[in-house]
Amino acid sequence: MPLFGSRRDPTPPPAPPPAQKSSLFSRRHSSSSSPSHSPTHTNNHHSSSHHRHSSSVSRSGTTTTTTNSSSPKLTSGFFNRSSADPSIINAKQSLANAEAAEREADRALSVARTAVREAREHVKRLEREAAEEARLAKIKQGEAKALGKMGKKLGRHDHV
Repeated sequence: MPLFGSRRDPTPPPAPPPAQKSSLFSRRHSSSSSPSHSPTHTNNHHSSSHHRHSSSVSRSGTTTTTTNSSSPKLTSGFFNRSSADPSIINAKQSLANAEAAEREADRALSVARTAVREAREHVKRLEREAAEEARLAKIKQGEAKALGKMGKKLGRHDHV
């Protein structure tokens, strides 16, 4: 029984808002301030009621969104959407790792080339030393042969 004795007919529920076609530049929420209709954002940590938003873009490319009811929050806009995406962060890390590995491989290649150059120089030095030793051995052999001929001349006189 009503408190003051008046009786009302039940009111029909409010009609749902008309569906709007969303495009790249259209707003995704209506201008009504009903708390049941929340704006759509790329990150879901905003509250469901409408707040006044202001945005600024920092040098790093992230957008700082400030609402009148909370502290600044990082969101991603259309052009810097990938800056906070975990797959992009992983790809950047993977790229940095690959670049570091490439630098390490370049350094290792340089070390290997230096080692090969030093080994070739060592082999050439050994060949020169061996050739010099062979030349000296040939000279020594020639002198030994000459001495051998001189030694054969000795003892021709059998005066004993």
